[in-house]
Amino acid sequence: MKTRFKKSDHCDGERFFNPGGIQARSFSDLPKWWLQRLFGSAKRWPQSLPAAPIPNLPEQVGDSQIAATFIGHATYLLQLPGFTVLTDPVFCTRAGPFDKLGPKRVRPPALRLEQLPPIDAVLLSHNHYDHLDLAALHWLAKHRRPRIFAPLGLQEWLTARKIGNVVELDWWQLFRTEKNVDVICTPAQHWSSRWPWDRCRTLWGGWWVKTGGRAVWYAGDTGWSPHFAEVRQRLGAPDLALLPIGAYEPRWFMAGVHMNPDEAVRAHLILGAKRSLGMHHGTFRLTDEGIDDPARALATARQKQGVMPADFPTPAIGETIYAKFNR
Repeated sequence: MKTRFKKSDHCDGERFFNPGGIQARSFSDLPKWWLQRLFGSAKRWPQSLPAAPIPNLPEQVGDSQIAATFIGHATYLLQLPGFTVLTDPVFCTRAGPFDKLGPKRVRPPALRLEQLPPIDAVLLSHNHYDHLDLAALHWLAKHRRPRIFAPLGLQEWLTARKIGNVVELDWWQLFRTEKNVDVICTPAQHWSSRWPWDRCRTLWGGWWVKTGGRAVWYAGDTGWSPHFAEVRQRLGAPDLALLPIGAYEPRWFMAGVHMNPDEAVRAHLILGAKRSLGMHHGTFRLTDEGIDDPARALATARQKQGVMPADFPTPAIGETIYAKFNR
């Protein structure tokens, strides 16, 4: 019997799984979490916050420079020499079906879609609504025409929704662009679904982008696992790592698939990243921690583990961080 995908340490031929044995909590655990939230386990968030000032993007970056602009949640605009990348572009009002259900955006994106510069590549980590905004992808495909990189299973899904120019990769597969940029899909410890019946039918992952001797790693959505050390072993230390620091409470429910800030600092150190930037926080109220808790907890974790603030900051939405590297 023919299977959808090649069997591997993270795929049984039809569905994907985390090779370490830690999987996402079952939907049957949701009532317990919802009951805890009902009785006050979740911290309040503001209904909305004002838009940040529009970023003043560089027209170009130097050979020894990377400009990373935080658009919001897991969306970063990465400007490398001659190559511009957008990670998990989410510009919707709600992270849910039809842009009418699901958590509502508290902070507007730093840029509107039409304010984006030319985009060479879009990196999709997985298909959750707070990472895959179908309307934004339609707009980008029409007006910016980037190459879209996606983990296994998403090319067919996107093509069925009239989004083309998709490159689908398995973990550790490499694609070299016409501009001599290497893009590699890397492991993550997470899961996927858009609906209850399509759980883990498509893969999840992170993305390694290397050009001109500089490497950026977008970790995607992930829990703590040995894959951080494996990334370092296989690919080296990234010049810049984008690491998730939010959506981690309650730990009994989230620990397997979402790092907390202390684990993110540990990942930064294991990776040997020259600089890391926080993401996946402060935009959608997905879990129980407060809106500013990830940034505060990251500061505590940095101090505890001897990491300087400049080596792992949490940029404000709309802030551009310039990373300079000597080669």
